[in-house]
Amino acid sequence: MEITGWKIVWGVLGALCVGLSKGGISGLGIVAAPLFALVFPAKESTGLVLVILICADLVSVTLFRRHAVWAHIVRLFPFAAAGVIGGYFAFKQLDSKQVGHMMGLILIALVALQIWRKEKTKGHPEKAVELVPRSFWLVALTGVVAGFTTMVANAAGPVMILYLLAMRLPKMEFIGTSAWYFLTLNLFKVPFSYDLGLINPESLRVDMMFAPVAMLSVVVGRWSLKFINQELFEKLALVFTVLSALYLVGGKDIFEHVTRR
Repeated sequence: MEITGWKIVWGVLGALCVGLSKGGISGLGIVAAPLFALVFPAKESTGLVLVILICADLVSVTLFRRHAVWAHIVRLFPFAAAGVIGGYFAFKQLDSKQVGHMMGLILIALVALQIWRKEKTKGHPEKAVELVPRSFWLVALTGVVAGFTTMVANAAGPVMILYLLAMRLPKMEFIGTSAWYFLTLNLFKVPFSYDLGLINPESLRVDMMFAPVAMLSVVVGRWSLKFINQELFEKLALVFTVLSALYLVGGKDIFEHVTRR
């Protein structure tokens, strides 16, 4: 993979998005995968981004290690692991465009559910707990979808954002739980990605260029949290999720069409 010109620009921007999202601006990380896919072969970019994510996860866990709610991680991980395995077997068969469209529609539905829940509890926050779905099937579905999408496209962030928002975690616990969850899940993906040829000496060479940007950006994101209140934090998470969903449903096709002209 030759690294010149616009590849460096898009790669740095993608790594910046990864780091800021791991530092607390949740939802921004979903932008990274399409940015890398624009300038690198789509499948190869999946393994490339995975290593950058892990480097940023390590910094994030260091900064937020005391804020994780392990009950959520323990409940979700077995189902997410099953989703990763399913994604591994499906990776060579599925059309990436079809997977993206499916993901986008699921995310839009989840955002609509979250907005409905907030509207129903407006002025009555004590009712929020009654509207939080905590059933086994929801945990299982969230875990499997997150595992599958992260294996196929490194795009599980929005699924987890909506789930953890529904659990009404405070800002710091939200980020700490996400940090540990994704570090564990991304490390679990490594042998599968290696077997698929997505991680190799060439991809690691590229990672060495962009991973430091992501790691430094985690610290910047952590610093910026002091200026973001809980309500704004949740709104930003939902906005980035919606933008990502629209991109996956049709925005990517439009962008590629325009750039080819």
